[in-house]
Amino acid sequence: MDDVRHLENDVTTQTPKITATGVQIYYADNHAIKDVNVEILDKTVTAFIGPSGCGKSTFLRAINRMNDTIDICRMEGTITLDGQDIYAPGVDPVQLRAKVGMVFQKPNPFPKSIYDNIAYGPRIHGLAASKAELDEIVEKSLRRGAIWDEVKDRLDQPGTGLSGGQQQRLCIARAVATAPEVLLMDEPCSALDPIATEQVEELITELRQNFAVIIVTHSMQQAARVSQKTAYFHLGNLVEYGETGKIFTNPEDPRTENYITGRIG
Repeated sequence: MDDVRHLENDVTTQTPKITATGVQIYYADNHAIKDVNVEILDKTVTAFIGPSGCGKSTFLRAINRMNDTIDICRMEGTITLDGQDIYAPGVDPVQLRAKVGMVFQKPNPFPKSIYDNIAYGPRIHGLAASKAELDEIVEKSLRRGAIWDEVKDRLDQPGTGLSGGQQQRLCIARAVATAPEVLLMDEPCSALDPIATEQVEELITELRQNFAVIIVTHSMQQAARVSQKTAYFHLGNLVEYGETGKIFTNPEDPRTENYITGRIG
C-alpha cells in the first residue's frame, strides 16, 4: 500500500499536459461521454481501454477537436492543453491539430510521394523557410517514425505502395512532422500483423520521450506493454484511471476487474 501511495505522490508532482473537466459529449440525443474528469501527463503513454462502443475513441477525438467535423456532435465541459482551453473562441482547430497529432486505425497515407506525405503538414503550417529545411524535417520525421532506412532511396515513390506496417509508421512520421506536443493513436495496430505491431509498439515507447502519447486499444496486452497510465471506460463513463500496473493487477472498481479478467468485454 505504501508503494501505491508513493507512486501517487510522485505523479501529483507532474503538471498535467491535458486536463479534462466535466466533459460530456452527445451525438444528437445519445449521451456518449458522461462527466469525464482526467489529467493526462506529458512524456507518458496513456492507454484508453474498454469494450466496443464505450466512448474511448469519442473522447480521444475530442482532444484534437476531430468531433467538430460531425454535425450532430456537441461537447460540454472543458479540455485544456497546457492550461489553455482548446474549445475557447478564437482557437483554430487546424492549428490545434498541428500540436495534437493523430494516427488512425487504418493506415491512411495521402496519394502522394513518401516525401510529400511528410512535407504536407510542415508546408501548410509554414514550418520550413527553405527546401533544405523541409528536407531536414522530412528526414527527421521519417527517422522518428523508424522508417527512414527503408524509404530513404525512394522518397519520390507513392506512400500507398508501402506495406501496411510501413504505411502506419509513415502516418506516425507524418503526424510528428508538424512538431506536435501530443500524439493521439486510435487503435494504431489493429490492422497490422504481429511483426508490424511489435515495430509500432517499440516506436510508441521511443516517442514518449518527446510527446504525451494517448493510445486507444482493444488489446489489454498492448496496453500493459506500452503504457504507464491506463483509463478504463465503460458505457461512456471513465470508471478508473491510474498506474497501468495497478489497474491490471489491483483495480479498485469491480467493473474494471470484470473487464480485465474477461468476465465482460
